[in-house]
Amino acid sequence: MHPEPGKIRRVSSSFVALRYAVRPQALAWVLPEGKVPESVPHDRAAKRLESVLSEWAKGLDRPVAIARNLAVRWVEDTPQVGIDPDVCVLDPPPPGFDDASSLRLWRKEHHAPTVCFEIVSAAHPHKDYRDVHERYAALGAPELVVFDPLLAGPASLGGPVPIQLWRMDVMGAFERVYAGPGPVYVEGLDAFVSVRGRHLVISDDARGEHEWLPADEAAMRERAEKEHERAEKERERAEKEHERAERLRAEQERAELAERLGALEAKLGVSVEKP
Repeated sequence: MHPEPGKIRRVSSSFVALRYAVRPQALAWVLPEGKVPESVPHDRAAKRLESVLSEWAKGLDRPVAIARNLAVRWVEDTPQVGIDPDVCVLDPPPPGFDDASSLRLWRKEHHAPTVCFEIVSAAHPHKDYRDVHERYAALGAPELVVFDPLLAGPASLGGPVPIQLWRMDVMGAFERVYAGPGPVYVEGLDAFVSVRGRHLVISDDARGEHEWLPADEAAMRERAEKEHERAEKERERAEKEHERAERLRAEQERAELAERLGALEAKLGVSVEKP
């Protein structure tokens, strides 16, 4: 049934889902020369995320690299076209990654990052809400997490949203599958992401009880756990020492009692029943 002329049919939902093809904007995607300045909150969030993921990668049974601001390029004829993710997961990394200056996806041994992270900056928040996902769709990224720690996203583009998760589906369409504070499951990490203050929390469980930590916080936790373990061992040792002292005292009291009973028996010439 169509609405009457001049009347607008209102929908109950605040959002509608759209899917449409986008023509790549090659000229608009040219990587700038030189490093783009970062604000202090943006830099801190990126550094912490890089450290968290690096600690996770150390414990894997396969080579996985974590990169920050690595130029990712995918058009061989126009190599200046690309994007440099704030943080990305390379699983697997290309040969000679430690000396790599860029990722060139037309090379056989170079693969698209499995998970990319963009951190919204208060200085230029529009790009991470308006079109950054189009570049990740073009390069073939399986997943993109857009984190807005300051909630700086413009309302005109649907913001602010703490976390946006974009994922490539089986048909090759890049779709925003989640928008909110989390937790939301990220396939490329086999973990959940959520927000706590200005931190992006990554954890093994949806409740965030088994949180991944950056190197410095992981070291602090390890020291605290060792100190707790040492204190527990000291407590157990003190309890055992106390039990031993109590046992020796009881044995001494029994021996003294037996001695007094023996003396009483000898004095009275009778046998006293021992306890």
